[in-house]
Amino acid sequence: MKALVAVKRVVDFNVKVRVKADGSDVDIGNVKMSMNPFDEIAVEEAVRLKESGKINEVVAVSLGEKKCEDVLRTALAMGADRAIHVETDEKLEPLLVAKMLQKLAIKEQPQIFLLGKQAIDDDANQTAQMLAALLHAPQATCAAQVDLNDDEVVVVREIDGGTETVVLKLPAVISADLRLNEPRFVKLPNLMAAKKKSLEKMMPADLGMDVKTRLKTVKVSEPKARQAGEKVDTVEELVAKLKAAKVI
Repeated sequence: MKALVAVKRVVDFNVKVRVKADGSDVDIGNVKMSMNPFDEIAVEEAVRLKESGKINEVVAVSLGEKKCEDVLRTALAMGADRAIHVETDEKLEPLLVAKMLQKLAIKEQPQIFLLGKQAIDDDANQTAQMLAALLHAPQATCAAQVDLNDDEVVVVREIDGGTETVVLKLPAVISADLRLNEPRFVKLPNLMAAKKKSLEKMMPADLGMDVKTRLKTVKVSEPKARQAGEKVDTVEELVAKLKAAKVI
C-alpha cells in the first residue's frame, strides 16, 4: 500500500509576516521558510502508518520553485521513502495544485492521500477537497485520528462542537488537523541520510499542465490594529457600555 503526501514550502510560523510597501504581496525576502505545519503532521502520520506495517511506501510531493527541495528533504528525513518535485516559479492556486496531484495520482496509484488541512500562507483549505472531487474519491477533512485497514480507513475528524467518525473506502483523501499527532524532531544524521534518497524532478509540462495564473491579487494589506480595551468598575457600567455598543 502506498501513501502520497503533499507538502508546501511556506514562511515559518514563528516569523512575523510583513506586507510589501506597494501592497502587491507579502514580503518573503530574507525570511525563514519551512514546511507547512499541517503538512508536517500529514507526513508524520504517513510515516507512523508505515512503521506500524500498514503502508509499504510513503511518497512526498511538492509543487513550486527550486527551493521546495528543502521541505522534501525534511520529509525524507522524517521517514518518507522518496520524493517528487514538480518545479515551477508560478504562484500556484489550489485548483492547479489539485489538478497536478490528480495527474501524479494516475502515475503513482496511491491508496491513501494525506495533505495538511490548509497552508498557513493563503489559508485556503481547498486543495484536499478539490483533489477528492477530481479523483471521485471519498474524503475526510480535519482528521484527528486515522486507523487504516485492508480496504478502508476509519477517520475521527474535528467538527464544530465535537468529533465525527467516518469510514472511507480506499483510495481516499485525508487532510490532517493539529490534533492528529505531534511531528517528530528531525535529527541531523537523518537529514544527511535523506540526501541519498530518491528525489525525482518534473516540470508541469511533463504532467500536461498549464500553470498560468487565473486569479489576480488586487491588493494585500495588514489588518487594522486592535484598539485598547476599557476597564469598568461595576457590572452596571459594563451592561450600559454593551448596550451603547449595541452588543446586547
